[in-house]
Amino acid sequence: MTPESIHSFLEKEKPNSLIKIEFKRRNVMKGVIVKLADFQDLSVKNLWRIVPDANVEQWNKKQDNNLLRIYSGAEFTKLTSTAGKVPAVKKVVEES
Repeated sequence: MTPESIHSFLEKEKPNSLIKIEFKRRNVMKGVIVKLADFQDLSVKNLWRIVPDANVEQWNKKQDNNLLRIYSGAEFTKLTSTAGKVPAVKKVVEES
């Protein structure tokens, strides 16, 4: 997927909501795209920081960057909303 199509999807979603991500060469996963201080820089390169759904609650408590993974948007094939199925991630902005 292109960065523009991913941005378009994210604009329609509630901030920090859980989404289903389908990949070209990986298994389907659910997670939250996190917007940190470098969000714009990474998204221009079509890279996205994602908290996998298994780590969302832990992320809400500790904001530990080790729980995040960076994925290439070029490998995404489809994004789907899963609103309301798990608690949303708290918004965190790192200072640069």
